[in-house]
Amino acid sequence: MALPDRIEVVPLNKAPQVAVSVPGSKSITNRVLLLAALAGRTTRITGALWSEDTQVMVAALRTLGIRIVVDPDPADACNRTLVVTGVGGVPDAGGPNPIDIFVGNAGTAARFLAAYVCLGTGVYRLHGVDRMHERPQAALFDALRQLGYRIDSPNDRLPATIHGGGRRPGRCRVSIAHSSQFASALLLCADHGGWEVDIVDEPGGDGDESPYVAMTSALVENFANGNGEFVVEPDASSGSYFWGAGWLLKQRFGLAELPVTVRDWPTTPWQIDARFPQFLPPPGQVSRASDLGDSIMTAIMLASFTDHAVDFNDLGRLRVQECERVKALYTELTRCGARVIERGDTLAFIPNALHAATVETYHDHRMAMCFGMLGLVVPGIRIINPACVGKTFPNFFFKLAAPPPYGLGVTLIDVATDRVLPLDDGLIA
Repeated sequence: MALPDRIEVVPLNKAPQVAVSVPGSKSITNRVLLLAALAGRTTRITGALWSEDTQVMVAALRTLGIRIVVDPDPADACNRTLVVTGVGGVPDAGGPNPIDIFVGNAGTAARFLAAYVCLGTGVYRLHGVDRMHERPQAALFDALRQLGYRIDSPNDRLPATIHGGGRRPGRCRVSIAHSSQFASALLLCADHGGWEVDIVDEPGGDGDESPYVAMTSALVENFANGNGEFVVEPDASSGSYFWGAGWLLKQRFGLAELPVTVRDWPTTPWQIDARFPQFLPPPGQVSRASDLGDSIMTAIMLASFTDHAVDFNDLGRLRVQECERVKALYTELTRCGARVIERGDTLAFIPNALHAATVETYHDHRMAMCFGMLGLVVPGIRIINPACVGKTFPNFFFKLAAPPPYGLGVTLIDVATDRVLPLDDGLIA
């Protein structure tokens, strides 16, 4: 069942006691897919996320000639088991005409594939949706050109035509001021390309490695030492909404413990957002550069419910993602009555009560999930285009609505018909 254009989330009148499962990590799934394609062996990936972003990656790799078998995963309706037959590089393009590769609005696919096809022998045209054509690519393209690859793009963004040059040993310098995915793309392909990668403009400027770059380096090492089997752990960013829901309900009903938790919470150091439960409630200062990744948006939604002022800093990268997230959060939370000030790349909150509003998602999955969580305790939260959660968590709203032990038992209303949404059992497990 497709979600309607607008839904209303009805607050719970009591807190459930439930441990919710969440799908596999998008960041890990797309990195491992590329590593599996580069490998000279068959890799079986279990727990892999099956959402718009990962489906785009699978479709692109298939377009390039990589064989990928997709099977259901009984553990979660939004996961799959993927069997990837690697070819030790990039298959021959087979002719002079460009191979057309669509990347949607998936930043990981756009950046990782740009580096990957450089190792091929043909011509490749990468393009996506309009928003992806606005998102930065220049630092990655510059680094690949330093290595001797030809990339045709009038504005250093997508669409771009990339001329594969095969293995070209060399050294490049890449800035990650706008996205750590630029460095990750190069590091994933570095062994096959013979590339040495120097990373500059680390967030915070203190020399610490970006957590997403650290994830990439760890996965490259783990994959190289593996045996053809890889288990993708649950997505910590996706899980943050349920940890946040648990904290909001704990506050709302005056409970001693969180009533909602997340099953099989990641224990590896790969995902920075695995530390999210440590930020409940958000402290007075939280940094996107050093404290949290995508889950900082979840923490921002909780700030109005704390007993102290909270400043969220270093939010610049949020401006160049699926939407201009700093402006979007400020606009929609203000619409709900939040006391928030935008100063540069900081959002500063003074706690106060929020109220009903119809909120725009800007076609951004994380905006939809953030406000879906808020609707658990604020009456009258209506969400435009909730289906955009399909990018990373297709059954998010069904997990909210499913009764325990699968979900929270929330009532969702179709605003157009004023009817309760029925559950789709195939999307709950």
